[in-house]
Amino acid sequence: MKTTFSATSKTILFFCIGFISLSANAQDVEWLTWKEAATLVSTEKNPKKIFIDVYTDWCGWCKKMDKDTFQNPEVAAYMAKNFYMVKLDGEGKEPIEFKGKTYKFVPQGRNGYHEFAASLMQGRLSYPTTIFLDEEMNMLSPVPGYQKPKPFLDIAKYFGDDIYKEKDWKAYSGVSGR
Repeated sequence: MKTTFSATSKTILFFCIGFISLSANAQDVEWLTWKEAATLVSTEKNPKKIFIDVYTDWCGWCKKMDKDTFQNPEVAAYMAKNFYMVKLDGEGKEPIEFKGKTYKFVPQGRNGYHEFAASLMQGRLSYPTTIFLDEEMNMLSPVPGYQKPKPFLDIAKYFGDDIYKEKDWKAYSGVSGR
């Protein structure tokens, strides 16, 4: 018995195979808790830098950045290779230990804020804010606001590839045409 496929069936089959191939090549973002990332930094022989996405549940731009920027295959692959990626709720309730200090949730207004998030954002509670820390958990820079994939990747490479050690941001972003 000979099986034949209609043009429509072939198109659907081709689409499904293409979709499965794209899905297989997609880089899933592996988000860690602060505690998991801090443990990795302290136990790994060659730890990565830490990237922290400070968000809130009510922040629409945070959700857009999750979907458009962090799920971008090029961004996701670069970040996975060079950073431990941490999600930090700016209004989280759990205490966080960092460099000998315990940071807690502070009730204020309708929601409140987490002291650790506020400290990382240098007191400017703006969501989303992305934070870059070096391999020893020292602050490199907070970056407030929504970032599209290409500009975000430029920023991530500035820190991830240690360009910040040789050039200031203005020289890097101006010379590279960004």
